[in-house]
Amino acid sequence: MQGELIVFQLGNFSPSNLFAGLIFGSIGLAAFIYGKKMESWRPMIIGIALMAYPYFFSGTLVIYAIGIALTAALYFWRE
Repeated sequence: MQGELIVFQLGNFSPSNLFAGLIFGSIGLAAFIYGKKMESWRPMIIGIALMAYPYFFSGTLVIYAIGIALTAALYFWRE
């Protein structure tokens, strides 16, 4: 075991994926804070999902599609 290098694949860190994670993560943080302030669980759940999902998907189009869908859900699924 000595001298072996263990490498973990953490995901695709292309500039477009990092940008999408930053944008949708920021929207998710704002939604979570808004939901906590208004004591509404819907924006809090969608906010957590927006902050977390980029860590589980690596395709650029998939990240943008899910982010747009969750942001639209945040807009249309409001009280």
